[in-house]
Amino acid sequence: MKTTKSPTRSGGKGSKTHAPKGAGGRAGGVSKARKPGRIPVRGALRSGVTDRAALAPAPRPARGDLAETRALALAAIDAALDKKALAPVLIDVSGMASYTDFIGVVSGRSDRQVDAIAESIRMAMKARGRMALGQEGTGSGRWTLLDFGSVVIHVFYHPVREFYDLESLWIEAPRVPIAVPAESTISEPESYYGAL
Repeated sequence: MKTTKSPTRSGGKGSKTHAPKGAGGRAGGVSKARKPGRIPVRGALRSGVTDRAALAPAPRPARGDLAETRALALAAIDAALDKKALAPVLIDVSGMASYTDFIGVVSGRSDRQVDAIAESIRMAMKARGRMALGQEGTGSGRWTLLDFGSVVIHVFYHPVREFYDLESLWIEAPRVPIAVPAESTISEPESYYGAL
């Protein structure tokens, strides 16, 4: 490797640098420019991986798609009411959340009823061509989460629902009006469930 005679900061006439061959540059002092923000790995081949673009917010669904999703969410709540679910709430989070558009919360009076409500919702959505992307808590009888992508339904054993108070996390989100039958309202909580 040749050294410089009198290096200057500006790289003027007195400065002659030569990079050794095979050390990331070419002979004669001209080196290949690297992409900014990348750290070279010694001995690695070029992978062809490009820098990740800045993450943009997910596009919101069109009005027609949102109306279709709302009808799907209401169908899930109706399936829960068919199994005598308690105190159904449907929350429109389409303007606030990026992972879903509607969150439904319903309760059951017992662990068996919680599982029956969850199965009824799953079957009703399957009949409409929507399979659950994820399902949590099935068989426990305390809480089941059904994730259909744009619709997420929580089925709780009622004392557990009151303990976690999930609806308060979305207190500023609008509620979708639901026709709730009299047997699905809670007037005297003590008569509907026992202790935790």
